[in-house]
Amino acid sequence: MSTSPQQRLRDWIAAPVYPWITGGAVTVGAVVELIAVPGGVTTTVGVLVSAASLMWRRSFPPVAMLTVAAGLIAFAGDVNLYVSIMVSGLTGCYSLGRNRVLHPALAVAGGALGAVCVNLVHINTWSRMDLPVPALWEKGSLSLFAESFLLTVVVFGAVMMGDAVRSREETRTERSLAQAKLIAMERQQAAEAERAAIARELHDIVSHSVSMIAVQAESATYTTPGLTPEARDGFQQIAGTARSSMAELRRLLGVLRTPPGDTGPAALTAPQPTLDHLAELVEQHRAVGGPAELRITGERVALPAAWELSAYRIAQEALTNARKHAPGARTVVEVDYGAGRLLTLRVRDDGPGTGPGSDPGSGPDSVAGTGHGLTGMRERAALVGGRLTAGAGPDGGFLVEAELPWGSG
Repeated sequence: MSTSPQQRLRDWIAAPVYPWITGGAVTVGAVVELIAVPGGVTTTVGVLVSAASLMWRRSFPPVAMLTVAAGLIAFAGDVNLYVSIMVSGLTGCYSLGRNRVLHPALAVAGGALGAVCVNLVHINTWSRMDLPVPALWEKGSLSLFAESFLLTVVVFGAVMMGDAVRSREETRTERSLAQAKLIAMERQQAAEAERAAIARELHDIVSHSVSMIAVQAESATYTTPGLTPEARDGFQQIAGTARSSMAELRRLLGVLRTPPGDTGPAALTAPQPTLDHLAELVEQHRAVGGPAELRITGERVALPAAWELSAYRIAQEALTNARKHAPGARTVVEVDYGAGRLLTLRVRDDGPGTGPGSDPGSGPDSVAGTGHGLTGMRERAALVGGRLTAGAGPDGGFLVEAELPWGSG
């Protein structure tokens, strides 16, 4: 995916080589300026130190204080203001605020003090050059300090700009961390909700099996002729244990039977769906979500209830995602009762899918990268020892594939 020019510029500025390139360029410019307009020893050294020190402003931010100080000294040594001094001085002040080497108030106060000192040196220079310089107490003497005021304003603006950029990046980092924490929390809540739904369904399955054991053990004492008293007691103990287990199941998991807000009788009496209901599920999708097709290969095998339910719920969630993120796309549901007791379920569509190199959590079914539906489907596949993959299909679109082994061959 192509990046915008602004993003490419930000990436280049963030590169480790950036301060070395820019610092070196300013140093070369300073050398050219000094050749064109030679200065004294103090000015020459100050200009070169101020420019060259920019190359270390990121690896060692306090060097920015040397950059600004050398620039002020160079400017004080000559009434000529070199362009390289302006560039290095502004960059140094920006770096002081950007890296918070000093508190912004201290940085501005230090810059203002340096500006006044430079101005005083210039006033002394002007007087020695026989220029009309009024005494400090005479009328119009305040105009002599216009240079100090201007330099202070420039220092203030550069330091505040650097501090503003630092504050904005800190805010952006904090927002990203908070968003990541929120996404992690939402994923955890989605996984917990899915586990609760699985627990409710398992509760129904196990309760049915245990109740059957209790009924059969109880009835065996009356339907089996010739039972000894010990055998009859054994059947009664089995029935009693089954009833106790049922009571314990109701006590521990009964609260999970009904989802919050769903208290209707249908929630308590509806049977758990199986793979035999896939045709009805695909028909429902076809009625509201676009063209859909069900393909079944291999011989239909009656799988354990947990496997049937997990496969059905995965197909249901995948079809829901297709309706939500690829409305109108053609969807195909494939069920393969393969050899080796491996059930393979594929749900694919020809919608936009995910682009090459996309993050797995950014495809259909994800909101801001959360992927709650995918989390639930993976939970259901892992429940029965299977695995689930989701992403761009080989022919485009989006593909959800689950492999659910239900026994050894």
